[in-house]
Amino acid sequence: MKRSFTASEVAEIVGGAVVGDGTVALTGFAPAGTARAGDLTFAENEVFFDRAEQSAASAILVDGIDKASSKTLIRVPQARIGFAKALALFFPEPEFAPGIHATAVVSETAQIDPSAHIGPQCVVGERVKIGAKVVLQSLAHVGADVSIGAETQIFPNVTIYPRTQIGARVRVHAAAVIGSDGFGYVLDNGFHRKIPQVGQVVIRDDAEIGAGVTIDRGALGATEIGKGAKIDNLVQIAHNVVIGDHCIVVAQAGIAGSSKIGSYTVLAGQVGIAGHLKIGNRVTVAAQSGVMHDIPDGEKWFGSPAQPDRQMKRQLLALQQLPELLRRVAQLEKALEVKNE
Repeated sequence: MKRSFTASEVAEIVGGAVVGDGTVALTGFAPAGTARAGDLTFAENEVFFDRAEQSAASAILVDGIDKASSKTLIRVPQARIGFAKALALFFPEPEFAPGIHATAVVSETAQIDPSAHIGPQCVVGERVKIGAKVVLQSLAHVGADVSIGAETQIFPNVTIYPRTQIGARVRVHAAAVIGSDGFGYVLDNGFHRKIPQVGQVVIRDDAEIGAGVTIDRGALGATEIGKGAKIDNLVQIAHNVVIGDHCIVVAQAGIAGSSKIGSYTVLAGQVGIAGHLKIGNRVTVAAQSGVMHDIPDGEKWFGSPAQPDRQMKRQLLALQQLPELLRRVAQLEKALEVKNE
């Protein structure tokens, strides 16, 4: 059954102010194109505002747009933030009953908070520590000596290798593999000898790990994911990588061993980071860039091999002019040949 909120209640929760009828009942959130009576929609620019105004929605979430409306408005400082808060209100996370499913296999030495949920066919190894309100959905495998902090959610088919430490309120999405062997070998008399990977993975509070992500444990020491970091789907993070707090790493990026990524840095889709590099704080690396050098704090790089954005832009502009330059050189050479005849 859908919950109903008044516009005034929504405004209080999202940190906004009502313009119009604060008593209007809101039972859902939808884009303007599919909104119905009772829905809240949102507009972050005038084009979307005009669409929302023409929709059947009962209220509009807006920020700096200063237009009159026939609908109730909920004005917020930033529409995107209000949007995120409102969605969480109308579409709350599913709840899981505390307890251990009859098909789960749980070691007698595991310490599981009574409020935690252990789903069907999960495996929980020896000496595992699982905190309050943790959710392990079906088929999650948790190896020996793992610790998982309060309110963390582990989605189906996640594999967590031994000794991994996961903080509070972390989300690990389906099919992620946390703590697999780092890719470490040394050539020994013509064959690749495996270097034992005896470290661990440490994931700090409030991080989110996307579906199909692989995070290798350290060869020695830890691979670390910082507080509040968000790792998109299908990212590969190699052994002994350190990702700082509140970083964004977008899908299909790959980070080679022992590289250090500063806090609040953004690695866009399919970025590749070579090994043993230091990427500073608040750096942005554009999509499909291949980073081969350290990057200082605050810089924007792109290209392959990646370079500072201004430098790369000059090179791209020069490349665009190359056909015309070649044509002019050919004309000059021809003119010189005629002159020398």
